[in-house]
Amino acid sequence: MIRIEQRLRDLMGLDANSIGSSAIHRTVRLRMKARGLQRAEQYAELLDQSPAERNELIESVVVSETWFFRDREAFTTLVRLVKEEWLPAHPTGILRILSVPCSSGEEPYSLVMALLDAGLLPERFRVEAADISGLALGRAREAVYTRNSFRGKDFAFRDRHFYAGKDGFTLDSVVRGQVSFFQGNIVSKEFPVRALYDVIFCRNLLIYFDRPTQKRALDQINRLLLTNGVLFVGPAEQPLITDHGFAPLGYALAFASRKTIPAGASQEWRVSTTVAPQAIGRAPAWAATVSSAPSPTCVSFESAKLPKAAQTDANDLKTAGMLADAGNLKEAAALCEAFLRANAASANGWYLLGLVREAGNDATAEDCYRKALYLDPNHYETLLQMALRAEKDGNPASARTFRSRAERLRAKNLVTREES
Repeated sequence: MIRIEQRLRDLMGLDANSIGSSAIHRTVRLRMKARGLQRAEQYAELLDQSPAERNELIESVVVSETWFFRDREAFTTLVRLVKEEWLPAHPTGILRILSVPCSSGEEPYSLVMALLDAGLLPERFRVEAADISGLALGRAREAVYTRNSFRGKDFAFRDRHFYAGKDGFTLDSVVRGQVSFFQGNIVSKEFPVRALYDVIFCRNLLIYFDRPTQKRALDQINRLLLTNGVLFVGPAEQPLITDHGFAPLGYALAFASRKTIPAGASQEWRVSTTVAPQAIGRAPAWAATVSSAPSPTCVSFESAKLPKAAQTDANDLKTAGMLADAGNLKEAAALCEAFLRANAASANGWYLLGLVREAGNDATAEDCYRKALYLDPNHYETLLQMALRAEKDGNPASARTFRSRAERLRAKNLVTREES
């Protein structure tokens, strides 16, 4: 099986530890049964000889859990950046966005819906979407979705952009027409370079790679992203990209970073609060809240009052996250500590304090993560963070343990959602 795991690493950059060797072994055994093979060595030889079987194995191990507007803060932040920065700097031209991996299309279509609902005219932007899985791309192009692709409580976008039918919800042709899909592996030298992009969404992919493959992926993203372009990643991936030429933006829970501008280079985006009128159509009422809310980069610790007892934990920690994203680590840590004095049993609080301390190279960050796991052994983000720390510290066995726990939790949650 080690030979097959290495083949998967070579083919798609997959670190077997990220999803658990047992998951790969189960998948391989199913493929062996389908091909009538008894020994792993026989299947390894087949992989070397058959491109079709390599594709079948890749399709079987691809992690494709996704849904529309997953982590809404990222889409809200995109709209703000486009309206407040990109459009004033580009009275003409086309905004180009890449979604990779795009899976079955929920993310790139969410990007289109967010921009259209904010009033951006279709001719002013284009979304391109790539995935290694041909099957996933087929589902994305078909654009018919079941209830599992719609989560949360706000389904107003579904009423605006989908048609209900016996097979599910079919996406409107206007939204579909804004996305171009293509097959590609971001870590491959053969990844198609179709354009340079203003924005790249590459969320929850890096966590499945080992460190050399993470570097290859980020080098590729750097080449594809325009100077001063913006990269959106997953929650556990933010610490990875700060060492690869990206500076976090001051938007809480969006996990957005800007490509560092090389010395002597001109900025592609410039900050402005004036929106080019010819680029914007009539926006729905909800979109006004995007441009009228205060910028999180303006939040200071003095103005961020501690919440009253009646306020929620989420609001308190969100403020601390905003401070941290804006680079105010000392103030963010102080706010987390104050919160934890009153809410010592909050796993989310200890997790966020760990992130803040780790960003400040504080050696006590791991203690915070361990407290979070003591309070909630199934805290998914903390498990991933501990796996990343273990890898960085050269402890692959510990990293495998944490990733295995996280994968079991993710798989269990997915089954629960499907059953409900």
